Amino acid sequence: MKFEVVTIFPHMFERVFEKGVVGKACENGLLQIKIHNLRAYTTDKHQTVDDIPYGGGGGLVFKVEPLVASLRAIQDLSLKSRSILLSPRGRPLSYDVAQELSKVEQLILFCGRYEGVDERFLDYIDEELSLGDFVLSGGEIAAMAVMDAVSRFIPGVVGQEKAPYEDSFSDGKLEYPYYTRPDVFEGKGVPEILKSGHHGKIEAWRNEAALKCTLQKRPDLLKKPRP
Repeated sequence: MKFEVVTIFPHMFERVFEKGVVGKACENGLLQIKIHNLRAYTTDKHQTVDDIPYGGGGGLVFKVEPLVASLRAIQDLSLKSRSILLSPRGRPLSYDVAQELSKVEQLILFCGRYEGVDERFLDYIDEELSLGDFVLSGGEIAAMAVMDAVSRFIPGVVGQEKAPYEDSFSDGKLEYPYYTRPDVFEGKGVPEILKSGHHGKIEAWRNEAALKCTLQKRPDLLKKPRP
């Protein structure tokens, strides 16, 4: 999988994926991450990437020319590629969306800033993607979240390959609770069933606990139709 990120703040990505499973996956050649400075795709001496919007209003807007130029320069037409603008108006990122995006070979992520981008750029990309119903200062943090979430589905990135398919949201529920040593902490103990060694009973307890956790914390998940 190749991640290509277009941003005006490339330094924000310098150390984010140095460590952890994504960093190891890059070292092992399972992932490639390339950060592109949008200003490199401008044609004026000031490397202008933004301008005031037609019709007035506060803020600036990314110009369409450098965005399209960067897309055309980066996109590899020989690969299964997908281009995405991180935007509050986009499709919400979810477990299923991350799994879907892990099937492509090249993922190009455009990090918005200011008031947004020239609307005409949307005719050149595949889709917009959002982290949720809130606004960030820019798309960089959102791009990092997408890269991390998608990476988990690439075979070999996570130590136990089946782990991403057992995470929260994998079956429409939150994951069951975990416990580790000590057996008792400040009077709070570990459920006895988890120490029993009876795998069938442990599995049944985990299924019941996952459902209970979901009902308490995210009952809305149980109302969503599964694909």
